Amino acid sequence: MKQSLLTFILGLLFCLPAHAQEDSLQTTRYVMRSTLFGAGYNNVLDTYLTPLEYTGPEIRIMHERMRMTRLMKGNVSTQSIFQVQASYTENISQTAKMYYGLINWSYALHYQFRISDQFKILAGPMIDLNGGVIYNERNSNNPAQAKAYGSIAASGMAIYKFHIRQYPFVLRYQANLPLMGVMFSPEYGESYYEIFSLNNGGKNVLFTSLHNAPSLRQLITLDFPIRKTIMRVGYLCDIQQSKVNNLKTHSYSHDFMIGFVRNLYLLKGKNKISMPEKVTPF
Repeated sequence: MKQSLLTFILGLLFCLPAHAQEDSLQTTRYVMRSTLFGAGYNNVLDTYLTPLEYTGPEIRIMHERMRMTRLMKGNVSTQSIFQVQASYTENISQTAKMYYGLINWSYALHYQFRISDQFKILAGPMIDLNGGVIYNERNSNNPAQAKAYGSIAASGMAIYKFHIRQYPFVLRYQANLPLMGVMFSPEYGESYYEIFSLNNGGKNVLFTSLHNAPSLRQLITLDFPIRKTIMRVGYLCDIQQSKVNNLKTHSYSHDFMIGFVRNLYLLKGKNKISMPEKVTPF
């Protein structure tokens, strides 16, 4: 009897750490992926090309990926977002057109504060990289302006899960605020020919922060299932602006997004609106 009891206790002691380790490994295998397609409106200004604001329609594609990590006892999740936006704008008199395109990639680490089973808050640092071009068909001397900038940002997110008559929803609000970074910009009146061909460039790589590049990306999404498909609708407010080298630029985007979500387990698929609360990154 004593030998059986001792065997049971020893087996329990060895199984518990193994089971906890297995749960930790399973946690990192859950992945949330989403693809959204958006359309909206953009207000663009770049005084290197023109002193006038240009406005017009915009389209956007966004791909998001989230998963848990083993950092800080498994309470940290990663988020990777890749998006492409393109807009076709005109000045107020509709006498000239300007084309704007930008590619953005961001990577964030969020610590998850689980307030309750339905509500949690995520916060942490983010790396944000951007590259693109603006082209004004009216200009002959300097028709285009390159866009290249990156920053370290503060990222925060609130996720709330609720039901309406047993129908599940997931509501999310996220805000990303760049704190410091670098940006490429020609000087006022300086051509790209002078920078790259004559090597007469001045201060073209500049430090940016809240004082000269106050920007903010905000995203609201709502997830809900339709049969075996998880749909996502949302609204994106993307405010990008700067004032460097006596040049002002801004891009004020407002896009309505729609797409789908896939909650995956790396060994087999899942068809739930959200994963188990103890392992879900979203």
